[in-house]
Amino acid sequence: MWKKGKRKSEDCEGADAAEGGAPSSKSYKRASDDESDEITVCQVSKNRKVSVKSWQGNIMVSIREYYFKEGKELPTKKGISLSLDQWKILRDHVGEIDKAVAENE
Repeated sequence: MWKKGKRKSEDCEGADAAEGGAPSSKSYKRASDDESDEITVCQVSKNRKVSVKSWQGNIMVSIREYYFKEGKELPTKKGISLSLDQWKILRDHVGEIDKAVAENE
């Protein structure tokens, strides 16, 4: 929801086009920013990535959209960061999620 006075940022443009891209193979690479401990696990689409990072002493699994500004790749608000406990719960229920998706296809 847009707040009064806020403008739609560049990262929202073309978001629908990003979903059509095929997922790339797994690759592990460190973020270019030296102060970040982020490891990119895979690129889900053109603008979406799954990464693992340390934030305030906690390990987080982040699924997030990114955009480019002045040659740098920056995260948007669109996404979720899961704590290690939340990630383990989600991982344990992948079979049930797959089954529900198959029933709805």
